[in-house]
Amino acid sequence: MTRPFPKGRVFICAKSCFGAFMYRLFAALEMPAHTHQRLRDTQSDLFGAKWRPAANFHITLQFFGDVSRDQALDLDAKLADILSQPLQLSIEGTGWFGKRAPRAVWARIREDDGLRALASQCESVARRMGLPIDKHPYTPHITLAYLHDTPLDAAQDWCRQNQDLSISHINFETFHLFSSQTGGGKPSRYVAEADYVLGD
Repeated sequence: MTRPFPKGRVFICAKSCFGAFMYRLFAALEMPAHTHQRLRDTQSDLFGAKWRPAANFHITLQFFGDVSRDQALDLDAKLADILSQPLQLSIEGTGWFGKRAPRAVWARIREDDGLRALASQCESVARRMGLPIDKHPYTPHITLAYLHDTPLDAAQDWCRQNQDLSISHINFETFHLFSSQTGGGKPSRYVAEADYVLGD
């Protein structure tokens, strides 16, 4: 059963912006615990890498950015109307963002029509609400590290060393609306604020 956005409380990602509370939200699939160790096995031997904790492993469907509470409630209602079947996905290999100046390394999600359709529905929600849309093509992935001053050849070598990364038959029966909280020099903390069941 769908768990709606918490209408009765100010939740963890609230921040003051021009006198009003704002919420940084995104829709994503949370990686199940049985995948964490294999992903963590790749997190070494890369200069400038700030490795993400396993609790942050997810596949982003759509980033919504900073929204007001009323927008968040509207967003929740629209996401709850999305129709999608459960997904079975696979991880195959690695990659990096930033052609000449690498900024992140990630695990690649094998192409899947159901995943792309779900992400497209989430993007449609953002468009209908007038929220900013990422202009880059959708690339399903799991961020493993953000990079700082990492040489291009180092990122390429790391990807070659981890091209055999493979995890198959990863089942997803829900997706989530996550909030994001940053501060104190620590990795962002992601909290699943609402759950949406995939399937009938």
